[in-house]
Amino acid sequence: TMIRLQDALDIVDESLSHTKRSTKSVPIEDALFFINAKSIKATMPLPPFDNSAMDGYGVCGESERYKVVGKIFAGKTTDWISLNEGEALRIFTGAKVPPSVDTVIPQERVEVDGEDIKILQPVKLGANIRKCGEDVALDEVILDEGELINSSHIALLASQGISKVEVYTKVKVAVFASGSELRVIGEELREGEIYNSNAPYLIARAKELGCECDFLGKCGDSIESLIDLIKEAKDYDLIITSGGVSVGEADFTKEAFGKLGMKTLFSKVAVKPGKPTTFGVLKNSYVLNLPGNPLACALNFEIFGKMIIKKLSQTNQPYQDFIKTKTDQEIRVKRGVSTIMPGLFDKEYFTPFKDYSPGSVNTLNHCNGMIIVDENKEFVKKDDVVKFIPIRWDLLSKSRVDFIS
Repeated sequence: TMIRLQDALDIVDESLSHTKRSTKSVPIEDALFFINAKSIKATMPLPPFDNSAMDGYGVCGESERYKVVGKIFAGKTTDWISLNEGEALRIFTGAKVPPSVDTVIPQERVEVDGEDIKILQPVKLGANIRKCGEDVALDEVILDEGELINSSHIALLASQGISKVEVYTKVKVAVFASGSELRVIGEELREGEIYNSNAPYLIARAKELGCECDFLGKCGDSIESLIDLIKEAKDYDLIITSGGVSVGEADFTKEAFGKLGMKTLFSKVAVKPGKPTTFGVLKNSYVLNLPGNPLACALNFEIFGKMIIKKLSQTNQPYQDFIKTKTDQEIRVKRGVSTIMPGLFDKEYFTPFKDYSPGSVNTLNHCNGMIIVDENKEFVKKDDVVKFIPIRWDLLSKSRVDFIS
């Protein structure tokens, strides 16, 4: 039975809502692009003490002239210093500011006159002093559970003296292809054969999404060879296949998975292209069978594969988000199915690519995202607002959003 796209997404969401991953401890220099597994709070304020934001003079009180009575460098103690009204300290960027200093005046705003300084340009009382904890407060959460660790997080962790972080292990993905007409790169093509482009794309895209990914090979043209290949993927979180999921006589994929006990959660989706997309569970692995046509395969991976991977990874932003924009032309579609339309967003308009036939390999090379037109629409008018879904970069949300235009 064919189901609506939204219903298929609901099934994926619900099926993966209670998944758990193992964790491991890694040095912060190796933690980039892992998902943080445990909320981390600041163990010290940042800055840890009031310090000077400038090279200049720390002054006590408000005056036009001050007597310089000392000098303080970054990294040196200032406990011995107590200024009186009208006195100043030569101070350098990052140096601890004594409590008796009210303001730091940049050196370019003063004139040195022997042991005194004369103020050329006054500054506001309290200026150029970075206050203790103004950047990070003690016990402030600096890294949430489920956050994708980036370079700024590494800097924050280092500032707290944290050398290791607990992360979720990466999602393990197995990819293989079916189809007797396909050849792996390096093999010689015979008449009627083509090179397999889907598997390299899916592997590369899964790696872009932070997965560990392996190509297990291409099955032969028999159900037995496919079953042998599926058995090799038993230790993976997600098994992705392309091809062999339509209704042709030589399409063995669903039958092979069925013989091994896969529970099929849906096998036909009212989406164009990609109707035969299939999703199921085989023991401890999730299974996504994608169409064999390259563009249909890639676009449906963006809808289903990306969501599965994000949910499995334990990120706190597992859902696809969108950018509202307008179309630069009228778009006509078929009513009754959700239509996926790749194209180019130029920061102002969305332009559908001229060729989005399911078998195209070159289309996505000219696109940075897509829109999905609702099943109840027959056309989108020029300047209508649509929801653009990026492919070349991530735009994610903590909660499910409706990204169908």
